[in-house]
Amino acid sequence: MSTPKSVTKVSKDGRVTYTSNVDQVQYFIFELSRAALRDVGKYVKKVWKTAYYSHFKRRSGHGGQAIQSQVLSGKNTKYPRVQIGLPHSHKGKEVEGFYAFFQEFGAKDGSIPRLGLLTHAAQDNVAEIVKIESQYLSGLSGEAARLEALIDEDDMEGDADEN
Repeated sequence: MSTPKSVTKVSKDGRVTYTSNVDQVQYFIFELSRAALRDVGKYVKKVWKTAYYSHFKRRSGHGGQAIQSQVLSGKNTKYPRVQIGLPHSHKGKEVEGFYAFFQEFGAKDGSIPRLGLLTHAAQDNVAEIVKIESQYLSGLSGEAARLEALIDEDDMEGDADEN
């Protein structure tokens, strides 16, 4: 998608009028959002690989390659979004490191326990994800500080029955 053009008109009497195009601003915000989501995908993949290889020994190296991220946006997309996942197969073929899918979700018969490493990589790093996005979109910069203030580890300790 190319940048929308603004309109500049020169009248017969020599006056120049410039009409700003709001679409151009919306285009740049959309592109900044896409760039921020791309970096969020890279960050979550990095955190997942670190957690994966701290849990399993590195043998073939294909387990860490199994994770994929993609920023979904198009002509009919109002807001871009990032999709991060562990595909079991792609176009009918098993992907290398497909067993990472089973280690994430577990096996139906219970032979492989569910670890949820990708789920934890995203949920435990929400404050860092907001920081990454706030580097691109300055309106979120105050949100990162407020989010860190909300998450206090001392509040998480204790018994549920305590008053």
